[in-house]
Amino acid sequence: MPSASLPRSVAVIGAGPAGFSAAAELRRRGYQGAIQLLDPAGMPYDRPPLSKDYLTGELAFPALAEPGWYGSNAVEVIAGTAVKLDPDNGSVTLAGGGELRADVLLLATGGVARTLPFTGSDLLHTLRSRSDADLLRSRLGPDKQLVIIGAGLIGAEVASSAASLGTAVVLIDPVPVPLVPAVGPELAAYLHSLHETAGVRTLTGLPIDVVRANGALSVLMEDGSALPADTVLAAVGMVPDTTLAAAAGLGVDDGVLVDAAGRTSHPRVFAAGDAVRRSSNGGLQRRTEHWDAAVRSGQAAAAGILGEEPPEDAVPWFWTDRYGMHAEAVGNMSASGTTVERGSPGPGYMVFRQKPDGTLAGAAGINAGNSLRAARRLITLGKPVEAADLSNPDADLRRLLRARPSKTD
Repeated sequence: MPSASLPRSVAVIGAGPAGFSAAAELRRRGYQGAIQLLDPAGMPYDRPPLSKDYLTGELAFPALAEPGWYGSNAVEVIAGTAVKLDPDNGSVTLAGGGELRADVLLLATGGVARTLPFTGSDLLHTLRSRSDADLLRSRLGPDKQLVIIGAGLIGAEVASSAASLGTAVVLIDPVPVPLVPAVGPELAAYLHSLHETAGVRTLTGLPIDVVRANGALSVLMEDGSALPADTVLAAVGMVPDTTLAAAAGLGVDDGVLVDAAGRTSHPRVFAAGDAVRRSSNGGLQRRTEHWDAAVRSGQAAAAGILGEEPPEDAVPWFWTDRYGMHAEAVGNMSASGTTVERGSPGPGYMVFRQKPDGTLAGAAGINAGNSLRAARRLITLGKPVEAADLSNPDADLRRLLRARPSKTD
């Protein structure tokens, strides 16, 4: 590989899925310069298991790669916290006074848990890191009461995990059925019903504070009621961690501003993952906070660092696991159009969002990975599909993918 115009070294700040995937993609593309991965936790680990099998103790360590991978690929992992960037000099100041230097800096700082405006906010637990999960796990089990504020992906998954450990769980959300925009009302209703089936109490309402009295916690609700708890988890989303970027003078607007290849407003700094917000067609896209998007963002930044074209944008995809059910969604289930159901709620159940022209905007389902992968491809290619085929459980979407012409044919 020609090296005259390539950076001699890259320092990646943040070793979650985005940072790790950037390092791996640099090596996959043949980059031979030095790569450093900096993270407070040291060895990179995956985040999705923290609310699932890591929290229940079934998974010992959610590693992103085997330990030998880093040595084999000449990627140096450094345990440390970045406190300042100097983009002009390519330097990173560490807590404790150390410093890293590199030709290119890649920010993959992710996000921090969104806080609630409670006077008792210091009594709340959050779940963003392995240490958060370790602490939360120590508070779960029989004769324990957990109140979760927020019934989105993380809150629902923690409810499932905690219930499986014998914890009494109350799950609060301001809307009666969470996740409707993400998976459609039909599938969202089924997923939410699984909580009650598993013995988790669900409440629709707004908590206004958490208090401690006589050694016990209570969650105070807007309607005047109070919920006793041993532990209270706030699972109300995240905010992008732009502290380093903003202090370094990089463009920031609800995320570090980047182009399709992860370039920031400074030529020596790239960014990827949950903390970034892409510019597109003269405007700014909404941030995407799912694992697949973080991985692809890291890969795009790696391409940008090497002066190569980033991969084409992929149809959005995410998944969630609860109570033995694996749900996935692709595309946009909130797009204009009509909903087509396949089967009945349970394993194999699917819902499709079909545009007026017959093409798919989105699809979601339970334990239906092969069909959803085919649906994702149908969305990518813009292939129209008959509603009768979508609703027929015997119609193989992979066959439809091969048979149907695209809109441009």
